[in-house]
Amino acid sequence: MGLREMKKQQTRQAISHQATRLFLRHGFDRVTIADVAAAAQVAKMTVTNYFPRKEDLALDLHEEFVAQPARTVAERARGESALAALRRAFLDAVDRHDAVIGFSGADFARMITESPALVARLREFHEEREHALAAVLAAEAGTSPDDVLVRVASAQLIGVHRVLFEETLRRTIAGEDHDAIAAALTDSAKKAFDLLEPSLKDYAVRR
Repeated sequence: MGLREMKKQQTRQAISHQATRLFLRHGFDRVTIADVAAAAQVAKMTVTNYFPRKEDLALDLHEEFVAQPARTVAERARGESALAALRRAFLDAVDRHDAVIGFSGADFARMITESPALVARLREFHEEREHALAAVLAAEAGTSPDDVLVRVASAQLIGVHRVLFEETLRRTIAGEDHDAIAAALTDSAKKAFDLLEPSLKDYAVRR
C-alpha cells in the first residue's frame, strides 16, 4: 500500500470510528453528517466521499458483508456444493466470532435494531448478497441471474444467513456473551443448513 492509499485508509477509519462513537452515545438518528465531520476534523464533503449514505457510517462492513457468500462459493473446492461451502464458511465465521455475521457489542446491536433506517439498510445488504450469489451461480451454470432456479437457490441460501444474523443480534441484545452465542449459533446453523439438504445437496457442485 502506497502512502496515498494508507492516508485514505486512515482517514476512512478515523471517520468511521468517530461516527460509531457518536452513534453509540447519542443514537444513530440523532447524529448528523455534520456532527461526524466535526468530530473527525474533516469537511462534510470528505465524509460523504467515503460514505455516500449515513447508514454506511454505522454499517461500514458493507462490501465484505455483500461479497462474502458469493466469494465463498466462487472459491469452493472441487466436488463441494454451494450449500456445503456456505455451511463450512459460516461455521468457521462463528468460531472466529466474526463481526460480518453479527458478532458485536450489545450497545451496537441495540443501535442497529432500534433504528428503522439501519434496519432498512441491512435489508438492502441482504438483497445485494442474494444478487451477488446469484451472479456467481448463474455464471457457472451458463445461465442468467434471472433464471428461476438460480434465484430460488440464492434466496434460500441467503435466507439462512439473514435469519442467523438476526438471531445473533437478538442474543447479543439479550446479554449473552460471544461464547454462548457461538454455541447456540453452531447448533442453529447446522439445523438450518440441514433443512436445505433435500433440495440443494447436489446443486452447484464444483467440477
